[in-house]
Amino acid sequence: MAICDWPEDTRPREKLLKQGAAVLTDAELVAVFLRTGMVGKSAVDLGRELIERFGGLGGLCRANQAAACAAPGVGKAKYALLQAVMEMARRTLAEDMQAGDALTSPTAVRDYLRLILRGKEYEVFCCVFLDAQNRVIAVEELFRGTLTQTSVYPREIIKRALAHNAAALILAHNHPSGVAEPSQADRSLTRRLADALALVDVRVLDHFIVAGASSLSFMESGQL
Repeated sequence: MAICDWPEDTRPREKLLKQGAAVLTDAELVAVFLRTGMVGKSAVDLGRELIERFGGLGGLCRANQAAACAAPGVGKAKYALLQAVMEMARRTLAEDMQAGDALTSPTAVRDYLRLILRGKEYEVFCCVFLDAQNRVIAVEELFRGTLTQTSVYPREIIKRALAHNAAALILAHNHPSGVAEPSQADRSLTRRLADALALVDVRVLDHFIVAGASSLSFMESGQL
């Protein structure tokens, strides 16, 4: 049965407009995005299949072009739309992060870092550079590594901090393994970076590790 033949209060788009997006299931959200189904399948059926195929909403949103376009019901046009939606989300979180104090309101920073780091198949090391009021100046990916490790050079981080005239920064990297617990190497690196940056009067406020849906803050866990 086509969605247009469903009772109005069960149609995903109508439910969203009346009750808000939060009440929709993952498959219903994808159905609203897809707009139409295929022969013999409603948009909700197709949404359910896509979620199963990619292992969840996150997997679908982070799928590369080849994988997404090979999935039934997606194609280049919908892949382009999905990428635009993801970029809008990144920019919205970036605006939220830049609008406040990164130290007293860390949620926006955490959400932004999770969005840009989660799901990557290799390690990425980023820095969030802050001014004297803890407002975000810039976010930069400085180092990229392999599945298990990244080489991080304190000298390069110091150079970028001085170039931005930063007073403080937040470190961040991902664990493709899916385990957010810091390794001994992570702890040692954080201490070395904090000591090196202190020599040029730049404070390290936090170090976030993003692993799948989880994230860990060194500051909140008492490790910084």
